Amino acid sequence: MIIVKEKSGNIYSSVNDSRTIDALQIEWHEARKRILHKETKQGRTICIKFMRENPDLKEGDILYQDENTTIAVEIIPCECIVLKPSNTREASAVCYEIGNRHLPLFYEADELLVPYDVPLYNLLVTLGYVVKIEERKLNCSFQTTVLPHLQVGMTDSLLNKIHHFTTSL
Repeated sequence: MIIVKEKSGNIYSSVNDSRTIDALQIEWHEARKRILHKETKQGRTICIKFMRENPDLKEGDILYQDENTTIAVEIIPCECIVLKPSNTREASAVCYEIGNRHLPLFYEADELLVPYDVPLYNLLVTLGYVVKIEERKLNCSFQTTVLPHLQVGMTDSLLNKIHHFTTSL
């Protein structure tokens, strides 16, 4: 068993070498787990133990390397709701509906992605948004903390900014 306590880079940003890549396949919701036991594609047992911080694993993150092998994260694609908002107001309204249901939100190439959820899909279609259902890798969800109606430092909270933007149009 290989115990991993920290990431050591990403295969997409490091120098390409002759090591064999063994993928540790995880689902999108496992990317933020601090403790995880899984097997790689080649059958190696991995125990992830990130005790101090959230791992926030991404596609290609290197978990282990020896002279012959690199073990890297591979996010398994899942069924998603895909939206491409046409303007900022539409993006704000869609993000509000998603956030109101406490669903994770992902952003990639000007598209908003949400793990498939029947009630949300039906609502978005009913409201007239152009939505697609596709198999996608959900990598890097938005990390936001909203403190309603409070000012953080000298700037308004995210909620106040959205409220101001949507009421000023």
